[in-house]
Amino acid sequence: MAGFRPLNLVRPFLSVLPDVQQADRRVPFREKFLYTAVTLFIFLVCSQLPLYGIKTNSSSDPFYWVRVIMASNRGTCMELGISPIVTSGLVMQLLAGSKIIDVDNSVKADRELLNGAQKLLGVLITIGEAVAYVVSGMYGDVRELGAVNAILIITQLFMAGIIVICLDELLQKGYGLGSGISLFIATNICESIIWKAFSPYTITGPRGAEFEGAIIAMFHLLITRSDKVRGLKEAFYRTNLPNMTNLMATILIFLVVIYFQGFRVDLPVRNKRARGQQGNYPIKLFYTSNMPIILQSALVSNLYFISQLLYKRYGGNMLVQLLGRWQQTEYGGGQMIPVGGLVYYISPPSSLTEVAQNPLHALFYVTFMLTACALFSKTWIEVSGSSASDVAKQLKEQQMFIQGHRDTTASLKKELNRYIPIAAAFGGMCIGALTIVADFMGAIGSGTGILLAVTIIYQYFETYEKEKAQAPGSLF
Repeated sequence: MAGFRPLNLVRPFLSVLPDVQQADRRVPFREKFLYTAVTLFIFLVCSQLPLYGIKTNSSSDPFYWVRVIMASNRGTCMELGISPIVTSGLVMQLLAGSKIIDVDNSVKADRELLNGAQKLLGVLITIGEAVAYVVSGMYGDVRELGAVNAILIITQLFMAGIIVICLDELLQKGYGLGSGISLFIATNICESIIWKAFSPYTITGPRGAEFEGAIIAMFHLLITRSDKVRGLKEAFYRTNLPNMTNLMATILIFLVVIYFQGFRVDLPVRNKRARGQQGNYPIKLFYTSNMPIILQSALVSNLYFISQLLYKRYGGNMLVQLLGRWQQTEYGGGQMIPVGGLVYYISPPSSLTEVAQNPLHALFYVTFMLTACALFSKTWIEVSGSSASDVAKQLKEQQMFIQGHRDTTASLKKELNRYIPIAAAFGGMCIGALTIVADFMGAIGSGTGILLAVTIIYQYFETYEKEKAQAPGSLF
């Protein structure tokens, strides 16, 4: 048993797992764009295709807080969204990074086993989540649904999960642009923002029937109100529904995040084999990209979910109330919001007015966000293979060295340690701070959603520029 490796347990399953072959040629940009567009179309269709066999369930949605980030849509084939892929990916990354499972990324067989293990875990999580959703009564009482309908719903969720896994792998194997996870998250967030700006739905509130979309509501108020100034004021400051102030805050945060994307330090590097060539190794301010905010959101969303379920069943228990107290919103279709306990203090204030009314809540939330994002960012570089020692080892293997420094791993590590840990921690805090500002200003789609959307869209822009440089004049 001395040579036993946990990864070898995956080998018998490789032949039955869904698989997309690696592209054996350089796929032209036009073809990549087409594959990406078709992938997005399939995802959008699944996001609108209702599940067959469910009973109408008008109760609050316990997964409301995580749906935007996990690209899921309630009551549709995309109910699970990308949560099985994200969860399996994070688990395998943590296991590999913490050396619990032994993986040599320079060996092709090990990379295939790790990919197979991640895929197998994703399939198992998909089945587990599908069964949990049905058994917990998300689609109505199981006894009312019946065994046939329950199995049918689980099968639909499972097949949709397999489709998502295959679509993500299709893009990552060189046929498309970026990854399916990034594409689906960005699309879901942008769709949410556009919908809240232009939604034609009417919602009955304290001032009567109003349009949900901020821009449509503004024009409607200007046309129907005799006092135009009052109508404009309503359009900018109405409560319970998206308003023009929220929309302007969203645009402002978009621009600020794009500006921060350009902050980086370029270390001059040379290759020992090609002495005349010089390049740069960039260390960006957002060194860990959007991972801190994804990890922080996953933690908070799980706390929300657990707290809400406990409060529904054991609301009178003091410990449950310390974790969180919940209340249904008046105009949210029965949606519940935290009003006390720990989950209330780690939830964002909805506006600057709420910040002024409860400064302790705002202070606790700011401290929690900055600390969590910085810690998650620093932890992620250690487990994902992007720490100073990991980068130094990679540069050494590529026979690269930093100009003005000795050609040793220790020297490389010492120089990289001056930048990478600081970029990770400070970058994580900046991401947290931008999220806080967006939430305080009431930006549409939440600060977390905007950060994710902008960083993903910027990555696509960088991919486009890279493709353009490699094949000028032949993209379209």
